[in-house]
Amino acid sequence: MSRIDDSLIALRRIMRATELYGKELAQAAGLTAAQFRALQIVGEKGWETPKAIAARMGVSQATITTLVDKLVRRELVTREPSQIDRRQTNVTLSPIGRQVLDDAPDALQQKYARAFEDLSDWEQAQIIATLERVASMLDAEDIDASPVLTMGDIKRH
Repeated sequence: MSRIDDSLIALRRIMRATELYGKELAQAAGLTAAQFRALQIVGEKGWETPKAIAARMGVSQATITTLVDKLVRRELVTREPSQIDRRQTNVTLSPIGRQVLDDAPDALQQKYARAFEDLSDWEQAQIIATLERVASMLDAEDIDASPVLTMGDIKRH
């Protein structure tokens, strides 16, 4: 097998792992990876502003509005007026949302983050450089992306 084939197989395995995780999460928690990540961010302190969620996920506030709408419909979060600034609305974790977070399988990006953090500095730098080079080879360096391992366009989720 050629090195080109080896590299394409490795890329396909990464894409397939992401796809399978999304299906596992959807089945276990009934959420997309993007919805789950938004729920995790809210769950860190029990509430968060939509603007902060959008910034953390690297997506627009309009995308977060859609994600939060879906989470509200499922009663995983609520929207509440801020006690500090009446113009602001906070997204607050519900007891059902806390249970979903507690019961959900470990997020793929969390598994990756734990393994990545165990690497030495030079290994981390090498992986980042290599992945950035691969993105460049695929003319993907300017594609907007967030640190959520999910297939397809995050705005659809």
